[in-house]
Amino acid sequence: MFLINNLWQIMASLANVFTEWVFWLVVGLVALQYRHMAAERDSLFGVVTRRVWPDVLTAMAYGIIGGLAGSMLIVTVGLSLNGSSLLYLWPIAVLLMLINPRFLCFAYAGGILSLSSLIFGFPSLNIVQVLALVAVLHMVESVLILVSGHLGAVPAYFRTPGGRLVGGFNLQKLWPIPIAVLSVAGSPISFGGMPGWWPLLKTSFSGGPGYWAYGLIPVVACLGYGDLAISHNPNQKSRLSALYLGIYSIILLFLSFLSQDIRAAAFIAALFSPLGHELVIFLGKELELKGKPLYVPTERGMRVLDVLVDTPVWKAGVRSGDVILSINGREISSKTAPGTYLTEERYCEVEFLHGRDQVYKRGTASVCEGQEALGFIPVPDSFEKTYLDLGTKRTFGQFLKKLGRR
Repeated sequence: MFLINNLWQIMASLANVFTEWVFWLVVGLVALQYRHMAAERDSLFGVVTRRVWPDVLTAMAYGIIGGLAGSMLIVTVGLSLNGSSLLYLWPIAVLLMLINPRFLCFAYAGGILSLSSLIFGFPSLNIVQVLALVAVLHMVESVLILVSGHLGAVPAYFRTPGGRLVGGFNLQKLWPIPIAVLSVAGSPISFGGMPGWWPLLKTSFSGGPGYWAYGLIPVVACLGYGDLAISHNPNQKSRLSALYLGIYSIILLFLSFLSQDIRAAAFIAALFSPLGHELVIFLGKELELKGKPLYVPTERGMRVLDVLVDTPVWKAGVRSGDVILSINGREISSKTAPGTYLTEERYCEVEFLHGRDQVYKRGTASVCEGQEALGFIPVPDSFEKTYLDLGTKRTFGQFLKKLGRR
């Protein structure tokens, strides 16, 4: 009953977020990013592939569920926050974004602020609070990546540092996160500052003799996931990314707990916050670049990078990674443009090799009148002119130019 009461109070606190302009500003930024991703996908398929707002609403739904789970975790571990701990995070994160967009993350801002506080005594903040918040947010993000990180993956062509042209997917997700955090009246209490979680939770909202008085305050955050899938399919890669990020968040939460009593642990936690995050990104990228690419041409037939839902090829059973051998009885290869196989016939018969085991299959689907595309993207050959160079580092100037084009 006690946990149920806390759940209702958390939900009531989160409901206040929907009246805040900051939340809707974040939703608007999320919508702009999903619009950009849809445009990239449409440019490859040559047709309008999907609407933006269903993706935005789905991201909002996942974000609300993730925020509710994160709020329960915050209450369970007794993590309390005050305004001074949050005051510097967003400005520092925005400044770091000017160096590289991926630095718009509390892992970097929180680590830098904590190190500055430990070494110079400025700003004055509770390091345990800040780093524990970073850990909880990334724990929520790992779960969101696990359940939805692979959804809406954008097909793309990549030039590896070795010069090889391969197919793959950009995994880009954004979630607006409303999260409720404990706010203590009077001097703030740090994470783990009371003996065990039950005494803290028992008085977390009402207070009592010998205890601090707590309340819940809603906070708006935005979690983002950016990755690429070359040697794994999007589903496999999102699971691996979720695993790495989950391990990172658990270690950081444990170090945060130790930091309240051990100064050396505070230094380690402050360093681990940004460096551990960089390690997660490095391992994820190396895993793809060092592995065997999945989406490369074959000696026979045409390997498929992606398939548009509800198109003739999709209805015939072809999926990403399959190898099409023939369409309507005519053999095809990676050197032949898919559009040349459109005919006036009202059906599409496809012979293809399906799945990891490359099982031979044959499927037939009807072609609607006026159908302009069969609905698939082949893997790149050596003559593709549009690709993302993975050996090129992004600068602030390039970021501004890209932002201007949006």
